[in-house]
Amino acid sequence: MILVFLHVAPPNTISKKYSPLINSWVYPFFEQNWRLFAPDPESVNRQILARTAHTGSDGSFQVSPWFDLSAVDRSAVLHDPFPSHTAQNLLRRAWAGYVDSHGGDDRARTERALMMQKYLGNIAADRAAARENGPFDFIQLRVVTLPIPVAGPAVGNRPPTAENRLLPWWKVTRHGK
Repeated sequence: MILVFLHVAPPNTISKKYSPLINSWVYPFFEQNWRLFAPDPESVNRQILARTAHTGSDGSFQVSPWFDLSAVDRSAVLHDPFPSHTAQNLLRRAWAGYVDSHGGDDRARTERALMMQKYLGNIAADRAAARENGPFDFIQLRVVTLPIPVAGPAVGNRPPTAENRLLPWWKVTRHGK
């Protein structure tokens, strides 16, 4: 409670001195925005895929096939009459935070960017650990973005184009824990 209070309080000596600690605890759990009152509907569909890799004792590099993290979310929401906000938005918001903090080159230049990278990687690693049978040391994400076509008559003759973004391999602790 104290950290949340210091986060929302007017700037003062304590909140300025401890802002990295306060922000690392408050974000991404208590992000403040107006989307609850003025939602911005999605204009694209995103498919977030992951694969894992394990380095064997002989030095071999074994890579799993891609699996769809966002399909697991969609399935959980479709078959639950009262889906939680977390089930609906955790992965989507983690990706949005990653994109906002990294831009297009996947290089973290701030503490917040590093935190968002770790947050997204932890979500993916936890979900991969629940799915995978064996241990893994690395995880890689691929995000396929498809624009949602506008309703009504087509504007122009250009079909919507998909974007395929491949992130670098991230080191994770054994089993993603």
